[in-house]
Amino acid sequence: MVRVTACTNQKGGVGKTTTVINLAAYLALDGIPTLVVDLDPQGNATSGLGVDRRALDRSTYDALIDRVPMGDLVVGTAIEGLDLAPSAPALSGAEVELVELPAREHRLAASLAGLDGRYERVLIDCPPSLGLLTVNALTAADGVLIPIQTEYYALEGLSQLVNTIRRVREGLNPRLAIDGVLLTMYDRRTNLSAQVAAEVRRHMNGTVYETVVPRSVRLAEAPSHGLPIALYDPASRGAHAYGALATEVATRG
Repeated sequence: MVRVTACTNQKGGVGKTTTVINLAAYLALDGIPTLVVDLDPQGNATSGLGVDRRALDRSTYDALIDRVPMGDLVVGTAIEGLDLAPSAPALSGAEVELVELPAREHRLAASLAGLDGRYERVLIDCPPSLGLLTVNALTAADGVLIPIQTEYYALEGLSQLVNTIRRVREGLNPRLAIDGVLLTMYDRRTNLSAQVAAEVRRHMNGTVYETVVPRSVRLAEAPSHGLPIALYDPASRGAHAYGALATEVATRG
């Protein structure tokens, strides 16, 4: 049975898209058929997986606004078993258009319902906001993965996100849970990273993954080549971290 995970944090620059791309890549490499749904109008997951948004006929915009089945939108990637439902520039107007549509919070869930067991994992890359696109992702998801940067103000806005998850669970999607919190951009040379990591683990009470993603130039470079780190530099520390995270995620269920 497919498990849908929304990767979200309303703060930008926390490694959300990097996590979606690389976790999905390693899940697929481990033999788990995986779909990435790019719900961010910036489209970084789309370009990071080597897909040219300008050449696309359809995108997740069509799934949300025109109710096109998700299976009709997917494109392949450089990794066998990893597909992408891409973003497109038109998605930037979807927040406004959704307001007037019936069942506006459930449009993504309805589109995903037609996948008919093609995937075991679906990872949704959410925009850095808590608007209707993110609410659609949370309504469609079984769980939430929250990346948190190990720097100052790491917990800023986290309570707002947790409250949003709670409201969606109570009003729209009772199965929604926090799958885990991922510490990203960890710099082992500084006391700050260790202090922030300890604070997040204390605050989030057992939901934090053991895997910690280091600050890495190679991770930052990989999207410009349209490749996940597993193909760009599989020997790097960032690659090892996301490989370990995929194992941890699959083990947690």
